[in-house]
Amino acid sequence: MYARVTLAQLQPGKVDELLHFLHDNVVPAAQAQQGFKGLLLLTDETTNKGIAIALWETEAAMAASEASGGYYQVQIARGVHFFAAPPVRETYRVNIQV
Repeated sequence: MYARVTLAQLQPGKVDELLHFLHDNVVPAAQAQQGFKGLLLLTDETTNKGIAIALWETEAAMAASEASGGYYQVQIARGVHFFAAPPVRETYRVNIQV
């Protein structure tokens, strides 16, 4: 399993609006992606930081979702107004999941 971690500095006061956007738009789009296994969203409203962890069955499925014009870029572009700075994307292999 693989994880895409997106680190974001959020606009102040936008966390609740972001949660609605994710629930209504990003989650259904993610669930439609081949190999998508789950999503975690962590937020700290005191620092306006957010961490999204998307889990993927294979590295190829994760890479396909990041391809030019693919799911990931579309969702980031749709939610750009929630970010105070461009989000940072990192990828990891999941070694233990319980």
